Amino acid sequence: MHMKNKERTCIRLFADQEQIAHGKEMLARNQKAFEQLSRLLALTGNEVRLKILFLLEEESELCPCDLSDILGMSVPAVSQHLRKMKDSGLVQSRREGQTIFYSLRKEHLALLKPLFQHLVQHTKKEMA
Repeated sequence: MHMKNKERTCIRLFADQEQIAHGKEMLARNQKAFEQLSRLLALTGNEVRLKILFLLEEESELCPCDLSDILGMSVPAVSQHLRKMKDSGLVQSRREGQTIFYSLRKEHLALLKPLFQHLVQHTKKEMA
């Protein structure tokens, strides 16, 4: 059976100008936050980077070699992901001798922690 696509249009009688103005003001006031969140979500949209961030949140800090072993990836591949996240300010690093340790920046932890908690709780429910 072939169905026609119906065009959806708004058929309101009166526009709530206060509501529209308030919405525009809210977007303008929070523009920088939207830009930061958009960059964060773009980076976390990659499965490997999301896993790295999850591991950094769980373990506080890890070196590329540890992440390589956990993820079953080469150190250069892991380092490339870490470099992207460091360049964007998502993770930070510290050097201890020859080893560089990476950790999640605190300002991003508040946003990502509830996501990771939901992930872990969902997995626990599936296993029960």
